[in-house]
Amino acid sequence: MQRIVIVGGGAGGLELATQLGRKLGRKRKAEVVLIDATPTHLWKPLLHEVATGALDSGIDELNYRAHGKKHGFHFQIGRMSGLNRQKKSLVLEAMLDEDGKEVLPERTVDYDTLVIALGSVTNDFGTQGAAQNCIFLDSRDQAERFHKLLLNEFLRCSNLEEPRPLEVAIVGAGATGVELSAELYNTAEVMASYGLKNVSPEQLKVRLIEAGDRILPALPPRLSAAATRELESLGVEVMTSTMITEVTDSGFVNKSGEHIPAVIRVWAAGVKAPEFMKELGLETNRANQLVVNNSLQTEDESIFALGDCCSVIDKATGKPVPPRAQAAHQQSSHLVKALSARHKGKAMPEFVYKDKGSLVSLSRYSTVGSLMGNLTKGSMMIEGRLARLVYVSLYRLHQVALHGYWHTLLLTLVGHINKVIRPRLKLH
Repeated sequence: MQRIVIVGGGAGGLELATQLGRKLGRKRKAEVVLIDATPTHLWKPLLHEVATGALDSGIDELNYRAHGKKHGFHFQIGRMSGLNRQKKSLVLEAMLDEDGKEVLPERTVDYDTLVIALGSVTNDFGTQGAAQNCIFLDSRDQAERFHKLLLNEFLRCSNLEEPRPLEVAIVGAGATGVELSAELYNTAEVMASYGLKNVSPEQLKVRLIEAGDRILPALPPRLSAAATRELESLGVEVMTSTMITEVTDSGFVNKSGEHIPAVIRVWAAGVKAPEFMKELGLETNRANQLVVNNSLQTEDESIFALGDCCSVIDKATGKPVPPRAQAAHQQSSHLVKALSARHKGKAMPEFVYKDKGSLVSLSRYSTVGSLMGNLTKGSMMIEGRLARLVYVSLYRLHQVALHGYWHTLLLTLVGHINKVIRPRLKLH
């Protein structure tokens, strides 16, 4: 049997493994293998909710091995560190436990077809002190680290004789930065309702820092302005046209030399593919993304890429397809058809990106976004409850792709039950 190896269990990689497992793996037409560095999957757009405690990752995460057994693919845990194109094999680095002891040795995995879906990491653009003094939200572990830090700061505030502001600064006013800013005020409000002294939205001081002239540049200016007004009404200080040149253990320094104090510092500006992608011997761009053709195929005909780690030109705009969850979803659906056609010796179809708009959630306070994108002559801008309903449906569509409609319906029901029987916030 042909062996199809998918590296990366994010939204696109897991959906691809699931669909190919059902279509080819179960019928023993191909062996489908998914590789990821962690044992579980969590939808990346939800990480800001994990960080603030609005979402319990232990409930919503999905186990790759159990999911693979049910849907016809195999799972191997490991972190890709190298590639041998001549032998058609990839290298997984040794896996160590928390004490530094080896759990699994360095291994090689052979493939006939390789799909790289490693996603992206935050790009700090080499800013001095950013890596040492900021929290990034690229993984569940990082989000949970932020959550523990936030809870500890709330406890410190509660033990003070006089209340003091809890200063949080976030660099990058894209979707992650904006959503995290709003979610923090929801967290402070809930913590206050549980009786924590000196903790309230009024004591929270969040600064959202953006180098550009407005927040949410992917959205139309009217919606960007609406989101700015909503954030400012919550208490967020929106600082646009502010370039950060250095990060210290007490805050950020901008281009003018002004110090912006912050106890908790988050960097959410810019994305890039993992650094080692440049060393695979395949063509990459400045953001370390693999350059692929309109079939999502690299210069090596046996290697494909999808999601944030690849760069493909959108024929409609002449620009690279933006690194969004909807692009990864569309690319995984395309590769199911393309790899199935290739498996049968037929010509592969070309990938056509359909921009369905962007949505940004401001916690329970509001949601803003634009729908349809280039599917119509313009965009339909939406706000409020309708936008919130559509935003929630995006996650449900991801679950449908993984589990089917019936299973997703049950997960939705369980989610509503948990809202009744569990605390509103993860408190530990």
